[in-house]
Amino acid sequence: MEGRLPRKLAAILYTDVAGYSRLTGEDEDATHRTLSEYLDVVSSSIESHGGQVMHYAGDAVLAKFDAVVDAMSSAVAIQGELNTRNADLPIERRVEFRIGVNLGDVIEDRGDIYGDGVNVAARLESLSKPSGICISESVRTAIGNNLALEFEFMGEQDVKNIAEPVRAYRVLYGSGTAPGRDTTSQAELSSPAAQSIAVLPFDNLSGDPEQEYFADGLTEDITTGLSKTPDLFVISRNSTFVYKGKA
Repeated sequence: MEGRLPRKLAAILYTDVAGYSRLTGEDEDATHRTLSEYLDVVSSSIESHGGQVMHYAGDAVLAKFDAVVDAMSSAVAIQGELNTRNADLPIERRVEFRIGVNLGDVIEDRGDIYGDGVNVAARLESLSKPSGICISESVRTAIGNNLALEFEFMGEQDVKNIAEPVRAYRVLYGSGTAPGRDTTSQAELSSPAAQSIAVLPFDNLSGDPEQEYFADGLTEDITTGLSKTPDLFVISRNSTFVYKGKA
């Protein structure tokens, strides 16, 4: 019987471009030129902060760091530099990266990294706003007060292919706003800062016990979909399922 593959603790940074398919569909050549330039910025920042680029996949970059503070410093530097460059472009032509950072175990093999630690970083990236940074609770705890950043708790997020909900945080600058493009309308500015929603379990009214899984799956799918909505706190599936059958 083969033994368990060796793992090591690492800070993982995962990033890709928001709306990349739309951008290439509108102007493939211009998008590729901008992407190539911006990928140089990303890789340069990773290396200058002591990280290592593990692989590129189209518009996505995966990197690892030995220190969480270095990973976060790199993420902030990347978004700062890209925001400066995007300011010279029309809004519809801006190439905006989302970044996810996680601290977890990884398997290193053939010059790449694998495992749940990497998967969580990728899911955190998908929760981020364009030009934003989203981190796990393990990263938030490890950072402590070592960086002049503020954080907004996003709640427990149910994400694809991860067994347990991920406690996620949005990175804020000193002003209390998230890095990146502000898409908030005036109506939204006047609404409460934190809006919460819970998806209660659906009852199976068919009388067929075999359909129970369908009702539970529908609840889970809606919860997962809503969790991707910026500025919406979604109560985790594990928390709401305690009410199943109590309606």
